[in-house]
This record gives sequence, structure tokens and C-alpha cells, in this order.
Amino acid sequence: QVQLVESGGGLVQPGESLRLSCVTSGFSLNYYAIAWFRQAPGKEREHISCISASGRFIDTANSVKGRFTISKVDEEKAVYLQMTSLAPEDTGVYYCAAIRANNNRCSTLPYTHWGQGTQVTVSA
Repeated sequence: QVQLVESGGGLVQPGESLRLSCVTSGFSLNYYAIAWFRQAPGKEREHISCISASGRFIDTANSVKGRFTISKVDEEKAVYLQMTSLAPEDTGVYYCAAIRANNNRCSTLPYTHWGQGTQVTVSA
């Protein structure tokens, strides 16, 4: 059974940092691309970053490029999103998602497995 569980969200002030975790089970990260999405209040779900099955290739949305970093530790079956210089527009529910993939391009894939999400609120 494929499972993804996010954690690490919370309330932070602008300019601060936060690290989100996605713990996976039921599949091997070596064969799946993993992505982080977010959905802000009143807006559509947005792809923000993803990492290839090999871990060698990463795509990041322009809205967070230079501030957010995705990584994974296969031994822990975990994926992380390190967020820095947070701003109010980063507020939303953050989801991790997975799809079995053979290529290294991950930003446009139709992700098939999703976590439940974790809330991130950036407010002064």
C-alpha cells in the first residue's frame, strides 16, 4: 500500500525558515519521482518542486526558486522541502506526491499518489 505522510508545517513569521517532511512507504523511491505541491487559499494547486527517481535532477517553480530546496534520503524513505525567506504568499496546504517514472523530467508528470497535506502559514 503506497503511503505518503507530510509533517513539519506550522505558523512562522515572514523571513523565517521551515522544513517539511514526507515519509513514504509501500514503494521504492529509486523508481518514483516525488514532488511538492501547494494550494493557497482561493487558488489552484501549484507544483513547486520535484526530484527525479535517481535524485540527480530537480525542477523548481520560479515562484520559489532560490528559496526552497527539495531533497530525499532513500535510506529513510523520506523527502524533504527546506523553505527559507518565507513570505505571506507562501501560505497554503503543502502536499507531497509520487509517480513511477522512467525519465528525469518531473514537473509535468500526472502524479498518482498523494499525501494528506500539511498547513503552512506565514504571517506577521
